[in-house]
Amino acid sequence: MTRGTLRIAAASIAGLLLAAGRAAAQQDTVPPHDTFTLPSAALGEARRINVYLPPGYGMGDARFAVLYMPDGGVEEDFPHVAATVDAAIRAGEMRPVLVVGIENTQRRRDMTGPTSVASDSAIAPRVGGSAAFRRFIASELMPEVRRRYRTTGETAILGESLAGLFIVETFLLQPELFDTYIALSPSLWWNRGALVDAAPGHLRAHRRMHAALYLASAADDILPPIERFAGVLRANAPRGLRWSYVPRPDLRHATIYRGSEARVLREMLPPRAAARNARPR
Repeated sequence: MTRGTLRIAAASIAGLLLAAGRAAAQQDTVPPHDTFTLPSAALGEARRINVYLPPGYGMGDARFAVLYMPDGGVEEDFPHVAATVDAAIRAGEMRPVLVVGIENTQRRRDMTGPTSVASDSAIAPRVGGSAAFRRFIASELMPEVRRRYRTTGETAILGESLAGLFIVETFLLQPELFDTYIALSPSLWWNRGALVDAAPGHLRAHRRMHAALYLASAADDILPPIERFAGVLRANAPRGLRWSYVPRPDLRHATIYRGSEARVLREMLPPRAAARNARPR
C-alpha cells in the first residue's frame, strides 16, 4: 500500500473503532464520578465533563493532580481509564489524581489541525479545530476544574489515535500547558506528517522543558511518521524533557489504549515517594 492509501484506510476504519470503543465502554463499570456541563465560548457550544475523584477526596483538605482526557464520555474511554486509575491508586501503585473526561461532540473537528490533504478533510464535515479545542481546555475547562475542585498545579493528558495527534500537537505548540503528555498510537500521518516536519523547529524554540512525554505505537499503525517523530526527539529533545518511545508490536490500534494504560499510568504518575526516588541527580 502507498502512504496515501494507508491514510484513507485509517480514516475509513476510524468510525468502526469508535463504535467498538463505545460498545466496550458500555460493558465497563464506571467508578463514582461527578458530571457537569460547561458552556464554551471557544467552541460555541456546551460540553459535558466527567470527573473521577480519588479515594479519600471527601476527607481532609489535600490537593490533587489532574489527568485530562479527550474521548472522556461515559460511552467512550472514561469508564476504563477511571477504573484503571482507581485500581492503581487503591493498590498504592499510582499517586491519587482527578480524572477529567471531556465528552465528544465533533471528535474529528476537535482533534485535528489544519490539513491540505483532500482525504483528510473527507473524514468529517468539519476538521482542523484543534486550536479552538486547546483554547477551551486552557482558558475555560482548566479554570473551572480549579474552581470546583482541590487541585495542585500538576496536570497530565492522555489519549489515543486522533486524540494522540492532538496531544503531540499540544506538546509541540504549547508545552507548558501540561506536565505529562501520553500519546498512544498518535495519528501523525495527518496532513502528510506536517506536524512531524515542523517538530524540530518547535523543539529548538524551547531550550529547556519541565515536561514528560510518552509515545507508543501499535503493530498496525502507520508507523513511519511516529518513528520519524521519535527520531526528531532523539536529535532535538530540549534539556529537562523526559521522553520515551515504546513500540508495542503485541498490540493493535484498536487495543493499545486498554492494553497499555495500566502500565503507562503507573509509570508516568507513580506514588510520590517512587517519583522522588526516580528523579535524576
